[in-house]
Amino acid sequence: MNELTHFNRAGEAQMVDVGAKPETERIAQAEGCIRMQPETLRLIEQGGHAKGDVLGIARIASIMGAKRTADLIPLCHPLALTKVDCSFEVQQPTANTTAAVFCRVTVATRGRTGVEMEALCAVQIALLTIYDMCKAVDRGMVIDQVRLLEKQGGRSGHWVRSA
Repeated sequence: MNELTHFNRAGEAQMVDVGAKPETERIAQAEGCIRMQPETLRLIEQGGHAKGDVLGIARIASIMGAKRTADLIPLCHPLALTKVDCSFEVQQPTANTTAAVFCRVTVATRGRTGVEMEALCAVQIALLTIYDMCKAVDRGMVIDQVRLLEKQGGRSGHWVRSA
């Protein structure tokens, strides 16, 4: 395991110097879900929510979250993103599963540092937006399984979450 790079030799927090690193294509994909009551999912799907198009607004929030990651994570570098793609998949409740909305985000840039934090932040912001828009009808929603699925580019190369 490598050393933690966000600390100097004195153990103080530092922003990593990426100035000497070469620019490469960087891509990261993350996912997560929000579990809810079946009635809440029905409102989202039917567009019957009083606040409007829940998933459309969450998609825009996801893009904004990716773009603002450096404002939220103290030692994260601001990046010029070249792509943010957010998609949702609805899971109907069954005997073995709960009603849920799954979110998957892919973020890309050409730069000196990766976009893993941007992808993870974008997923969280999308799911938090769904929670915010639906909390009046379902305060028991649970945001779950937020995780990095894949990252490409940079010195560490290609990483994919194992099954």
